[in-house]
Amino acid sequence: MAILVTGCAGFIGSHVTHRLLDRGEDVFGVDDLNDYYDPTLKDARLARLTARSGFRFEKCDIADRGRIESLFAHHKFDRVVHLAAQAGVRYSITNPHAYIHANIVGFQNILEGCRHVHEKCGGCTHLVYASSSSVYGGNSKLPFSVHDNVDHPLSLYAASKKANELFAHTYSHLFRLPTTGLRFFTVYGPWGRPDMALFLFTKRILEGTPIDVFNHGHHRRDFTFVDDIVEGILRTLDRPAAPHPAFDAQNPDPGTSSAPWRVYNIGNSRPVELLDYIAAIERCTGRKAMMNLLPMQQGDVPDTYADVEALTHDTGYRPTTPIETGVVRFVEWYRGYYGI
Repeated sequence: MAILVTGCAGFIGSHVTHRLLDRGEDVFGVDDLNDYYDPTLKDARLARLTARSGFRFEKCDIADRGRIESLFAHHKFDRVVHLAAQAGVRYSITNPHAYIHANIVGFQNILEGCRHVHEKCGGCTHLVYASSSSVYGGNSKLPFSVHDNVDHPLSLYAASKKANELFAHTYSHLFRLPTTGLRFFTVYGPWGRPDMALFLFTKRILEGTPIDVFNHGHHRRDFTFVDDIVEGILRTLDRPAAPHPAFDAQNPDPGTSSAPWRVYNIGNSRPVELLDYIAAIERCTGRKAMMNLLPMQQGDVPDTYADVEALTHDTGYRPTTPIETGVVRFVEWYRGYYGI
């Protein structure tokens, strides 16, 4: 198949692209290579991809309507994996316009591209896109289920991801475009983002500098290794969303629809306290962390915990990587990449 991957130079996007190439797909990747974090890391990920057969790349901002229209006009993609987005809960508080630009305008452009290919030539048989566990916002019932209401986001980032799910549902209903949103739960692993906890903690522990630990370390997170995330993405991509036969408009289920639209949680389904996560990094690095214990940050949530029953039922997805294994693999990559 010809598959478009947006955000191909990103953390998850690069891993997904490698897996698609491994199984013989033709992959067209786009990324704007912005400087939200160190662009040299994105360049390094991209260099590994451009060396591979079956991969083509175009530097492109998904919010550029003309460029995206041209892209879809010239390439009749069979399926689309949309992972390009402005990430980060805390950054959304200080730079909200970046989230409207990438996560709202950009996503709308991707939906329009998929719609026109789907209507004109029967292409784009499935759009799989990244949502986020942050959509659960102020919910306190654990584990988080796709059958729960998610109308109380706590950050603009979360609101933009909930908006993506609503936009996708509208296109699935109006144009019968199969769409599936995946609510990622705290993804980590080799080639990860420098603004995320594992990267920051490993860097500072190895440097011997203090780490900031919010909520005094009593957060619980459903840390999910990137290989497990990729497995879930591919399993979902291969099973285009379909209308749910038991959908009841009198008592609508937030996780299903009469349209070819689905949302799934994709997580490890085994939450870990942040202090235990830090202890795993200490064991891998052989060094003790110096911690600044701080109160909870604005826009943050205390706990995340994924109910993945729907994804398991529909695709057979089962995460297999415990944090002890995943953290070791990240630290090994980090030492190798930075020559430590």
